[in-house]
Amino acid sequence: MGADQEVADGEAGDLEGGEKLHSTTLIQCNPLEMMMRRNTELTIALAGNPNAGKTTVFNRLTGSRQHTGNWPGKTIERKSGRYKYEGMWIEVVDLPGTYSLAAYSEEEVVARDFLLEGQVDVVVVVVDASNLERNLYLVVQILELQIPVLIALNMTDMAETIGFEIDSDDLSEELGGAPVIRMVAARGKGIDELKEAILRYAKLQSKERTPNPIV
Repeated sequence: MGADQEVADGEAGDLEGGEKLHSTTLIQCNPLEMMMRRNTELTIALAGNPNAGKTTVFNRLTGSRQHTGNWPGKTIERKSGRYKYEGMWIEVVDLPGTYSLAAYSEEEVVARDFLLEGQVDVVVVVVDASNLERNLYLVVQILELQIPVLIALNMTDMAETIGFEIDSDDLSEELGGAPVIRMVAARGKGIDELKEAILRYAKLQSKERTPNPIV
C-alpha cells in the first residue's frame, strides 16, 4: 500500500469540503499536503551529514506516512512525513544531507533557508557517533541560528566497536544543554526515546518562549 493511500484510508475524515486525493506524485498545494499541515501540531526538521543515518531515522519515525516532491524552484527532492505520539501529530521535514550551512551548494541553500524561515519547532540533528568531530561542525552552525536543537547520536554501536566512548551528558553540556539521545537507528534502538525527547523538549521551549502574564 502506498503512502498516500495509507493516509487517505486512515484520515479521510479529516478532509474538509469534499477534498480529494489525486496522485502519488505530490506538488505544491496538493490536498494531501494541505491536510497534513492543517492537522499538524508540531513540526520538526531532520538535519545531518550525508551517511549519518538521517534517512533511516526519518523512515523509522514516519513509516508509510510520507510524501515527496521537490523544494520550490529546486531540483532537490523534498521529503516529509508525520507520526502520532501521545495524541499529537508531528510533521517531520527531511532536510538535504549537508556538511555545513555555508550555502555554496544547492543542498546547503535549501537547508539553511528552511531553517531561517522559522517553520520548525525543533531541529533534530542526526550525528554519526563514529565521526563525531566532523558531524559536530553542522551542529554548531545550527545552534548559532538560535533554533531549539536536539542531537540524535546515531551509530553508537559502531563508535563503541572502534573504541569511542561518548558521555551523552558531557556532550550535551558542551553543546549548551541540547538534549542528546543515543541511538542505533538501523535496529530501531532509541526511536521511542527520540519521540519522547522531541515532544518534551518542544513543550519546554514553548514554555520558555511564552511571556509571563502581567499582573
